[in-house]
Amino acid sequence: MNGNDAGDEREAGSRTSSDGDLSARLRQLETQLDRKRPAAPDRDRRFEESRSDPSALGRAFRMSTEFVAGVVAGGGLGWLLDRWLGTSPWGLVVFLMLGFVAGIYNVMRASGFLTRSPGSK
Repeated sequence: MNGNDAGDEREAGSRTSSDGDLSARLRQLETQLDRKRPAAPDRDRRFEESRSDPSALGRAFRMSTEFVAGVVAGGGLGWLLDRWLGTSPWGLVVFLMLGFVAGIYNVMRASGFLTRSPGSK
């Protein structure tokens, strides 16, 4: 209504045809990209795998807890034995060493380093 109605109609017609061209080109580009893009892994499957597999931080906490528990249990038993028998400090020293060995064994077992042979139960 500004006196240029004919020009407005031409621009509207060219705009719809250019929109159609752009849409067609966009669809063509999407199909080309889909053909070249490798198939993406299923997101749900990755989520389930990460849920079943403990994280590295969780494994580290478990292994450190296994080690500390072995040393503390050995030290506690040695201290109790020393108090009961009066053999201070030998029970504490011996059982601390045994607790250290037990802690290392627990860490190796928890990490999967020690596996059972197929014939054993």
